Amino acid sequence: MTRYLDDLGLPVVIDGTPRRVVSLVPSLTEAVAWSAPDALVGATDWCTHPADLDVTRVRGTKNPDLDAIVALRPDLVVAEDEENRPADLAALRDTGIPVWTTQIRTVDGALRSMARLVDALEVPPPSWLDDAHDAWAAPTRVDPARRVRAVIPIWRRPWMFVGQDTYAGDVLRRLGVDNVLRGHDERYPAVPLDELPGADLAILPDEPYRFTDDDGPEAFDPLPSALVDGRSLTWYGPAMIGAPERLVRQLRGR
Repeated sequence: MTRYLDDLGLPVVIDGTPRRVVSLVPSLTEAVAWSAPDALVGATDWCTHPADLDVTRVRGTKNPDLDAIVALRPDLVVAEDEENRPADLAALRDTGIPVWTTQIRTVDGALRSMARLVDALEVPPPSWLDDAHDAWAAPTRVDPARRVRAVIPIWRRPWMFVGQDTYAGDVLRRLGVDNVLRGHDERYPAVPLDELPGADLAILPDEPYRFTDDDGPEAFDPLPSALVDGRSLTWYGPAMIGAPERLVRQLRGR
C-alpha cells in the first residue's frame, strides 16, 4: 500500500498500482486516458475527451451514480473540489474506495497537480505533461503593447462571472488579460450588468453556458466581445497544450 496526500491534503491510500480508475471530472478523464488508458473504467456523461472514450458512464459531476461507481470496483476515484460535491466524495470514501481530489486555481498549480496524479497512477511521465509545460512556459500575449481588461461571464439568467482565485482567471492573466472582477469576494459572483466595472472586452466561453454569436454579445454592446473555446479556458490536463495559442487567436480575432 502507498499513502499519498491529495491537493486538499487528505490521505489517499492505494493498494498497489491503480488498475481500475473512475473519473468524475472531464479534465481528469482526459488526463487519465492519455496517461493510463487501460486503467480508466468509468467517467461522467460530460466527459467528451478523448472522442473515442469507451467506458461505463456514471451520470454527472453533481449527481454521480454512486452505486454504479461502487459496482465498478475502482482502485481509485479522481475528483475535483470545485466540480464535485463533498458529500458524494465522502460517501465513496465510506465504502473504502480511495478518492483523489484535485484543487486547481492556477496554471502552475494545474501542472504540479497533474504530475502528482500521474505519479499516483504509477505510470511513466507522459509526454503530454512536458508539452503542456512547454506551451505555458512563455505564452504569447493578446496585446504585446498593453494589458487588456475583461469581464468573463460563465452564465446568464442570472449573469455570473469569473471572480477571484480561479484557473480561468490565471489562464487569461498569463495571456495579458486582467479580469476586472478578480478582486471580488466570490469566485463566481452574480453581478448585474449595470454594476460591472469598466472593461475593454467581454470574453464569452462556450461552457458551462454556451454563448454564441446571437446569445451573449448583444448584452455587452457596445463593448467588444470575443467568443472563446471553454475547454481551452477551463480544462487542465492535455487540453492545456493548445490552449494558449487557441485563446490568443480567438481573442485577437474578436
